Amino acid sequence: MVEKTESKKTKSDKESPKDKARSTPSHRSCGALESYFNLVDRYPEFRFNQASIEGFTKAFMESGRAIARTGIVTIPTVVHVVYRTDDENISDAQIKSQITVLNKDFTATNADVGNVPAPFRALVGNPQIRFELASRDPAGNEVKGITRTQTDKTSFGINNGVKSSATGGIEPWDTRKYLNIWVCTLEGDLLGYAQFPGGPRETDGVVILNTAFGTNGTASDPFHKGRTTTHEVGHYLNLSHIWGESRIPNCEDSDFVNDTPNQFGPNTGKPVFPRVSCNNAPNGDLFVNYMDYVDDEAMFMFTVEQVARMQATLAGPRSTLVSG
Repeated sequence: MVEKTESKKTKSDKESPKDKARSTPSHRSCGALESYFNLVDRYPEFRFNQASIEGFTKAFMESGRAIARTGIVTIPTVVHVVYRTDDENISDAQIKSQITVLNKDFTATNADVGNVPAPFRALVGNPQIRFELASRDPAGNEVKGITRTQTDKTSFGINNGVKSSATGGIEPWDTRKYLNIWVCTLEGDLLGYAQFPGGPRETDGVVILNTAFGTNGTASDPFHKGRTTTHEVGHYLNLSHIWGESRIPNCEDSDFVNDTPNQFGPNTGKPVFPRVSCNNAPNGDLFVNYMDYVDDEAMFMFTVEQVARMQATLAGPRSTLVSG
């Protein structure tokens, strides 16, 4: 594949009604867990790495180091746009709108945080993380933190094909030093997926559907407020779905934090408070959490203990990312 900064659309490149319908799912779907299980089949060490990371995370949280940390840390970020048509070659403005959303959501300065139901407001945590498009590439050249790669692939799945030029995508920059985000057309109803810490370097990062990225351009309702990327970066920083990770939803599964109420499974759309499951009345599910499956405009917060997990990740398995 050839990296390009611009392309010209031909008649055959125009998006068909079928492609458009496929690119705008009506409900959230995340492939992080499925991607994880696919990877551990080929990289058994991933499972062992995760166990070690979990031990470190637990000790870090119990030590109080997460509470003691002050100041914002910055993660250098590169966005890889992989496109077939002009519409898929999203603009710099759309990319920057997504970085703005991440910086608000990961500092708890998003305007809609005030929509958290009153019983849950004491749980709102501030990750104190910001994201900055990289100003230099791995070779030290001045860049704007965006790559553009034209492909002949109509879509990509969760098999990490977008992360290799051999399969129609583009390789990551050094995943120890950059958060790599690929933006492309994904198969079916998939909005995105991320790799948890501890996996292979050559596939590390986050993949987002191009119509669920940022807040302008091709971003489409109900995933037009940048929260798909917030959700997937949460996974990248070692957060689980709020209901847990079991393939069969149940009330005993855990997301490894204590301040999120147990819930039976994902919530979708725009639930009305309270949404009760798993005997968690009167307040019910914390569906306004970024790690649930609700629409973009219905999710507003991370919890204090989710923040502690992310801080443990930046102190441990992803410590090489932190630039300040």
